[in-house]
Amino acid sequence: MALTTLDWLLLALTLAVPIAVGIAQGRRAGRNLSQFFLSGRSLPWWLAGTSMVATTFAADTPLAVTGIVAASGVAGNWLWWNAALGSVLTVTFFARLWRRAGILTDVEFVELRYAGRAARVLRVVRALYLGLPVNCLIIGWVNLALAKVLSVSLGWNRLTGVLVGLAATGGYAALAGLRGVVAADLVQFAIALLGAVVLAWYALSAPGVGGVAGLQAALPESTFRLWPVVGATGVPASDAATTLALPVVAFVAYLGVQWWASWYPGQEPGGGGYVAQRMMSARSERDAVLATLWFTIAHYCLRPWPWVLVALASLVLYPDLADREAGYVLVLRDHLPDGWRGLLVGAFFAAYMSTVSTQLNWGTSYLVNDVYKRFVRPDAYETHLVRVARLTTLGIMLLSGLVTFWLESVRQAWEFVLESGAGLGLLLILRWYWWRVTAVSELVAMAAAAAGFVFVRGFTTVPFPDSLLYLVPWTTACWIVATLATPAEPMAHLIRFYRRTRPGGPGWRRIASAAREPAPAPLGPHALQWAAGCGAVYLTLTATHQMLFGAPARAALLFTCAAALVVWLVGRLGRDAEAGTHSRP
Repeated sequence: MALTTLDWLLLALTLAVPIAVGIAQGRRAGRNLSQFFLSGRSLPWWLAGTSMVATTFAADTPLAVTGIVAASGVAGNWLWWNAALGSVLTVTFFARLWRRAGILTDVEFVELRYAGRAARVLRVVRALYLGLPVNCLIIGWVNLALAKVLSVSLGWNRLTGVLVGLAATGGYAALAGLRGVVAADLVQFAIALLGAVVLAWYALSAPGVGGVAGLQAALPESTFRLWPVVGATGVPASDAATTLALPVVAFVAYLGVQWWASWYPGQEPGGGGYVAQRMMSARSERDAVLATLWFTIAHYCLRPWPWVLVALASLVLYPDLADREAGYVLVLRDHLPDGWRGLLVGAFFAAYMSTVSTQLNWGTSYLVNDVYKRFVRPDAYETHLVRVARLTTLGIMLLSGLVTFWLESVRQAWEFVLESGAGLGLLLILRWYWWRVTAVSELVAMAAAAAGFVFVRGFTTVPFPDSLLYLVPWTTACWIVATLATPAEPMAHLIRFYRRTRPGGPGWRRIASAAREPAPAPLGPHALQWAAGCGAVYLTLTATHQMLFGAPARAALLFTCAAALVVWLVGRLGRDAEAGTHSRP
C-alpha cells in the first residue's frame, strides 16, 4: 500500500500527539511508586474508565474479531461478550473493595488477605507469573497483531513492525508512569475509535458490498445471528448455513462457565489486573465504581460493532482468504482514500500503544512492588524504586518482543490464557466473601490449572471451549479440597482484613462476631444491581444488533429499557458508594 504525503503526516501526528501528552502529564511519576503506578490515587471516573476501554482496544482485537466472525458468524463473539457478566460483577461487588483496600497492586492483596509463609510464597509466585510470562505473552500477541497490520499495509516484516511498535511505546511508558499512560490513553482511544468507525463506513461502501443489505444478500443468514444455532458443529461443513454459526455447546461453555471460571486480562473474575489498578487509582470509591461501569458499557456494547461490520465485509470482499484475521487490514489497504489510510494505520498504532503502555506499567508494578521492594530492598528510597521501575519496564519490553516470534495467531494466544487459568475464577471471587479461603487454596488452584492444561493439550484432542467443561471442575475440586483439608488463616489476621475492607455477606459472619463488629451487610442489593447491570448491557448489545440488521422499532424499545436500567443502576451505585464511605470507621 503506497502512502501519500498526507497519509504519512497523519500517521506521524497520531504517534506524536499521544506520546507528547503522556510525557507532559507524567512529570510527577518520578516522585514515588504511588505516583508511578497509581497516579497518586487521583483519577476521576471518566479518565480511569476510558483508560480501561483504551487498554482493551488493542491492535489485536479487531483482527481477532474478524477471525471469530469468519469462523462462527456474529454470534462467535460470545467468546468475549460472555465476560460482561464478570465485568458487571466487578462493578457491583468489587470496585469499592479494591479502592478501599489501599494497596498498590492486586498481588499485594495476597498478604493483606492471608498470613504466613504460604502468603509470602503466593505473592512471589503470582507476581513473577503475571509480571513475566503472562504479561510478555499478552504484549507478544499485541505485537503480532501490529506486525500483521504493518506487513499488509506497509509491507514491513515482523521484526521491523515489532521494533517500531515497542520503541514508540516503551520509552514514554518508562518515563510517564500511570498518569501519563492514562492521559495518552484518552487521546489514543479517540483516534482508534474514529478509525474503526471510518473503516466500517468505507467497508460497507466498497464495490461489491452494497451496505448491510448487500452483506445480508451475499452471506448465509446464520452469519448475522446474535444467538447460537442448534445443530451447528463449529467446524467447516458442506452446508454454508452451519459453517458460520456458533454451536450451542460453545455458547453454554462461554456463558455458563468461562465468565466466572477463567482468568483473562481485563476481565478477571473479582476484578484484578489493570482493571484493579485503575480502580485503585480512582480518587474515591464512587469514581472506582462509575469508572468500571463506563468501561463495561463502552467495551461490550458500543465499540465492537464497527469491527463486526468490517469483518462481515471482508468475507464478501475476500472469500478465499487463508488468513481471515488479515481481512480487516486488507479492507484498510484496498478501500480507503488518501489521508484516511495514514490515519487508520495511526489508529492501529494508537490502539497498540494504549494497550502495551498499560501492560508494561502493570507488569512492572508486580516485579518492583511485590518482589523487589517486598523481598529484595524493603528499605530502598522511593526515587531508587522508580529508577528500578523504569529499567524493568524496558526489560519487559525486550522480552515481550522475543515472545512475538513464537506466536502464530491472536486467537491461539487468547485460548492459551483462558485454558491455563481455567478454574481460578471462582476462587478469586470467593476470597473476598468467604473467610475460609487460604493462601494454600490459591497455590493449589494455580498448580491444578497448570497440570490440567498440560494434560488436556498433551494427551487429549478436546477442542476449546469444550475443554473448559473438564478443566474448570478439576481445578475447582482441587482447591476446595485443599481449603477444607488445611488450617484457616489466623483469626487476628482475618479480623484486621475484615475491619479494613468490610466485605459483606454470610461468609464473614463468624469473623464479624469474633471481632465484636456489626454483622456484614447483606449481598442481596448487590445481586439485584448485578442483574440490572447485566440486563442493561445485553439489552444494549441486542438493540444495536437489531438496529444494524433491520429491526429499528424493536431496537428503540430495547434501548429504552436499557437506558432505564442504567439510570436506576447509576443512582443506586452512587448512593451505596457514598453510604459506604461515611459508614467506615
